[in-house]
Amino acid sequence: MSMKRREFITLIGGAAAWPVAAQAQQSRKVPRIGILDFFPSAASAETIEPFQQGLRELGYVDGGNIQVEYHSAEQRSDLAAALAADLVRREVDIIVALATPAAHAAKNATASIPIVISVADALATGLVASLARPGGNLTGVSASTTDLAGKLPG
Repeated sequence: MSMKRREFITLIGGAAAWPVAAQAQQSRKVPRIGILDFFPSAASAETIEPFQQGLRELGYVDGGNIQVEYHSAEQRSDLAAALAADLVRREVDIIVALATPAAHAAKNATASIPIVISVADALATGLVASLARPGGNLTGVSASTTDLAGKLPG
């Protein structure tokens, strides 16, 4: 008899949570990725398409369950800064910064939104204090080879 009572209490407790779960599901916003590219969009097509393909492979469809906002600074640092500030105002969930000037613009625009960078040398350009512990809200890929030079076979 007590087993049926436990099952009943569990069912009622679960049913009480259904409206909360349904409301949370309805109010869930679509995650937004802001891509800030320093180079013209035509020059970056080879970078963006694999990124979008990777999202699709993970089950994310742009315009469906995720929103990607692409911005090109057209090789202008002033425009990169303005576009980074715009992405912050739009409250994107994450910024992907392609090239060092875009990464600096994003870093200067926000200390709270995560920034994924793809740059030549994050350490030498002052984006991070160290590769082991970059600190702040930056992560990503840096193609720096100077730190690895001593580890290469000679």
